Amino acid sequence: MDYQKFFADKVGALKAEGRYRVFADLERDAGNYPMATNHRNPGETDVTVWCSNDYLGMGQNSIVLEAMHEALDKSGAGAGGTRNIAGTNHYHVLLENELANLHQCEAALIFTSGYVANLTTLSTIGAMLPGCVIVSDALNHNSMIAGIRHSQAEKKIFAHNDMADLRKKLEEIETGRPIMIAFESVYSMDGDIAPIEEILDIADEFGALTFIDEVHAVGLYGQNGAGVAEREDLMDRIDIIQGTLAKGFGVVGGYIAGSAALCDFIRSYGDGFIFSTAIPPAVAAGALASVRYVRTHNDLRIAHQERAARLKRRLTEEGIPVMPSVSHIVPVLVADPRLCKEASDTLLYQHNIYVQPINYPTVPRGTERLRFTPTPLHNDAVMEEMIAALCKVWAELGLRAAA
Repeated sequence: MDYQKFFADKVGALKAEGRYRVFADLERDAGNYPMATNHRNPGETDVTVWCSNDYLGMGQNSIVLEAMHEALDKSGAGAGGTRNIAGTNHYHVLLENELANLHQCEAALIFTSGYVANLTTLSTIGAMLPGCVIVSDALNHNSMIAGIRHSQAEKKIFAHNDMADLRKKLEEIETGRPIMIAFESVYSMDGDIAPIEEILDIADEFGALTFIDEVHAVGLYGQNGAGVAEREDLMDRIDIIQGTLAKGFGVVGGYIAGSAALCDFIRSYGDGFIFSTAIPPAVAAGALASVRYVRTHNDLRIAHQERAARLKRRLTEEGIPVMPSVSHIVPVLVADPRLCKEASDTLLYQHNIYVQPINYPTVPRGTERLRFTPTPLHNDAVMEEMIAALCKVWAELGLRAAA
């Protein structure tokens, strides 16, 4: 078999379909967010970033950077290996204590990424609970799907945010079998939010464990930034809370929070934790500083919501088709993969505005979109500049206007 031809042909198929992904070669400008330098143009150009998941700009926060510098000087670059082999750096302990406190849980456990946290936790529980059935929302993230698949547990998929279908799927399970319901709080492509209380009520009725992915909500919702479950005063009813340190907290890494027994179980049996090199001390220190800062600065969350609301309003006023969203996510429908990429390229190379096209398989075919994520640092001037450019591109490409 010609292996190289196979690889090239599969990439060629993506290009023919118009959904081949080209990475923008960007260099973030520390202290000047949301500005970055684009290295793909002939020469270097300054661009405004409109699609980062660093939702609060904490990756640029001076307190976070100072904490990372200090830890780097004290502890060096790497963690030295897995925590089982190299030991747990003190910054790991402090960070897990802070996260447990944030979510009002007994314990927390950090991972190298939110993806690994989901994959490891779901796969370990699903594989080791005898006869476990995992009931999963149809729009759950790929990392959750991968964890469920890897567990080899029986799974049932309920229609997105459909409580009648959730109940129907649970009623199909034999009485007495262990059940885990897995869902997200904020769904990051459409910007909708799960009916958490209804899910918990149904879970109580059927004796099911609950697993919530709050990666697009931690730092951003609740008085302390613990997520939508905190905002709705429901954290104490959830068995497993999963979050990230890479979005609202602006660094990198993932975690779970829950009972001491749960976290010790995953620490002791979860392959993705046991066999992964721990996050570097400087990263843990930066994340710790960020969590502490965000917890005490609710003004960031207020400003973040105001920016998202303003952008939705202004785009709607200009006839740009904003998809329904009750969160900080601002998705703009294009509904064609080629046009979506062309719109993104035109904004970048002609207007110095970076927003990545979102195509299948991240979203269903026919719902291709540009996904804007305004932060408290996107002021009115850069917002109006972006909207003017977007309107021009919309007209040039003959894209559909809002209904």
